[in-house]
Amino acid sequence: MIKPDNSGTDSAKHNAAMKQRKGHVDAKIERADEERGVAILLTGNGKGKSSSAFGMAMRSLGYGYKIGIIQFIKGKQLSGEEIFIREQHPEVYFQQMATGFTWDTQDRAGDIAAAEGTWAHAEKLLADASYHLVILDELTYMLSYKYLDEGRVLNALRNRPAEQSVVVTGRGGGEGLRDLVDTVSELQDIKHAFRAGVKARKGVDY
Repeated sequence: MIKPDNSGTDSAKHNAAMKQRKGHVDAKIERADEERGVAILLTGNGKGKSSSAFGMAMRSLGYGYKIGIIQFIKGKQLSGEEIFIREQHPEVYFQQMATGFTWDTQDRAGDIAAAEGTWAHAEKLLADASYHLVILDELTYMLSYKYLDEGRVLNALRNRPAEQSVVVTGRGGGEGLRDLVDTVSELQDIKHAFRAGVKARKGVDY
């Protein structure tokens, strides 16, 4: 039995659906007429929050924009992104808290002092209109553990230069931060190789 050739009908349906979708997308683009920097929160239990932030750093560097990166918690173990930034882009303002994870230090007073010292660098960038993008990697933990004053942090984010964008990464961070930012993306932890006994992979995990 010869099956009917519906390729023409399928193609017409597809084209009509795509035309309708294009109309919806074009209308949304037309409505988005405000030009300013944005605040983005990358959160959730899934892998890839910092990786996404560094992807945006690469985008900005591609356009020749001035960027600053502040890393909280990380810094004790050398990472691929640190090597790349320091060796290939020394013009980037790059500061790390360099204490490692809080469960490694087990020193609350020391961690608070380190967090406050590192936050001073972040405040400097958030007040400087020459920075197109500022990344505050793992900042949420500083709020969750109350190492930094939430009001002080939110005020600096809220009052940054209008054209400056900021990306905050990390789990949690509180409702105040979520309410302040423009975009929140939450990464889900569905499956992770580490739980199956697979070691962290250089160039993939760090």
